[in-house]
Amino acid sequence: MRRWHHGIARGESGSRRSGRRYRAQPGSGWEQEGDASNLEQLPDKSFDLVVSIFGAMFAPKPFEVAKEMVRVTRPGGRIVMGNWIPNDPTLVAQILKISSNYTPPPPEGFVSPMTWGVESNVLERFAAAGIPAKNISFARDTFTFNFPGTPSALLDEFGKYYGPTMNAFDAAEKNGRAADLQKELEELFKSQNKSKDATSIPATFLRVTVAV
Repeated sequence: MRRWHHGIARGESGSRRSGRRYRAQPGSGWEQEGDASNLEQLPDKSFDLVVSIFGAMFAPKPFEVAKEMVRVTRPGGRIVMGNWIPNDPTLVAQILKISSNYTPPPPEGFVSPMTWGVESNVLERFAAAGIPAKNISFARDTFTFNFPGTPSALLDEFGKYYGPTMNAFDAAEKNGRAADLQKELEELFKSQNKSKDATSIPATFLRVTVAV
């Protein structure tokens, strides 16, 4: 059976993408830039499975994000999210915590993406989209960052390609604090590395499964 995959890519500094065809296995698919809080280009009940791993959590208007994901999922389908957990002691939560100390205060009304890592918030957002709590399950899961180089080299990759870290370095550079940020993050990456020969750093996230 031929399957179609549709990807929504959020354009960001350093990784801006536009709609284009790509090969997916099995079959073909379509990827385009979009906003998880407004999937107006997608019809209702389009997909059996909607997956967002460390993606939709960074979109604005979290209640609209939940509503849109439910809208485009067929009855009987599933939504799966992977969301970083606030104040978790593992890598990504600590990167975001450190980075926030070097960036300007967020604008009024800003909702932290880390709130998607709190179960009560997830339940509230999907409840507003018509999904009862009994249809939502949670599990702590682990994503491991495996990298062939040193922890410092992996940090360099985060500084080039990961939005929150990029923003923190930009702000720290303007304030003359780039060396301080570099030092804090290098200590974090080195302390959490589990490999002696390369870099292997586990990070805990909240896996959310929603039955629509």
